[in-house]
Amino acid sequence: MNSPASTPESGPDGYVRTHVADGIGRIEFHHPKSNSLPGHLLRELAATVTAVSETPGVRVLVLQSGGSGPFCAGASFDELTAISDTAQGQQFFSGFAGVILAMIRAPQFVISRVHGKAAGGAVGLIAASDFSMAVDKASAKLSELAVGIGPFVVGPVIEKKIGLAGFSQMAVDADWRDAAWCERHGLYARVYPDVAALDGGVDALAATLAASNPDAMAQLKRVFWAGTEQWDALLAERAAMSGTLVLSDFTRQAIGAFKAR
Repeated sequence: MNSPASTPESGPDGYVRTHVADGIGRIEFHHPKSNSLPGHLLRELAATVTAVSETPGVRVLVLQSGGSGPFCAGASFDELTAISDTAQGQQFFSGFAGVILAMIRAPQFVISRVHGKAAGGAVGLIAASDFSMAVDKASAKLSELAVGIGPFVVGPVIEKKIGLAGFSQMAVDADWRDAAWCERHGLYARVYPDVAALDGGVDALAATLAASNPDAMAQLKRVFWAGTEQWDALLAERAAMSGTLVLSDFTRQAIGAFKAR
């Protein structure tokens, strides 16, 4: 599997698929609503990243999404509006924490293939990868403040990747940043003119890493993510913050207005 199909078969609940070959473990997620991520897909994605990272012979992971539209639209608004109490809200936002922790704790490098726009929690998933590659149309934004919450759960990993200045700019001005901005600030490592070039770049790097020393890569990975050892507690605390705010009248009205567009 070199790249996802342009029109993948997907039921209303979406999917997470894997393909392992030649030392490369590819993980693809898809949801028919712009690759948004409801709770069940977040949990499945976290579990899949961990399972593939523990597969013997896998030396590099590639995270990608299906379809030809957005890479990921972030949290599922349908599920956000259905949250009825703080415990349910914390559980939902903990889904993004689970994926981020699985990615940074996998012993292999994680390459993210960003074929389209990324919003909200998707930016956190990209930041949690060790090397991200994108097309030049892959704009990114943190949309949380615009709907009455904040990028609390994804904030630590984005700040670690692009620094406090870049993170605060994205969080305060919840508008699109183009791929060039993302590359300058380190969210994207490489930017390509089209999907074909992107796939060539992803495949070439994945093949190189699959032939590299796994012990050296694992030790480098620990160096990259040093200081994140207490993130289980930190991200749980941040999920509680989002889980409380999502119940406010302001947020419910903002999400409703956004969905009505």
